[in-house]
Amino acid sequence: MALATNNTAVAGGLIATLQTQAHELAAKYRAHREYRKTIDELRALTDRELADLGLHRSMIKRVAKEAVYDR
Repeated sequence: MALATNNTAVAGGLIATLQTQAHELAAKYRAHREYRKTIDELRALTDRELADLGLHRSMIKRVAKEAVYDR
């Protein structure tokens, strides 16, 4: 009986660990999608529109990264 109880505790810990990792992976995926969406939207702007925002085309990836990951 003690062995069965011990196995249940180990299985529960493993499931909790896997769930935590799955949630972290999902959060990273959502952040990356947001990053890509931001890049796509900025790239769709004209050079004039970017200049109005104080940006140059070479700054798009950095700005997107700061917007998504440095909140």
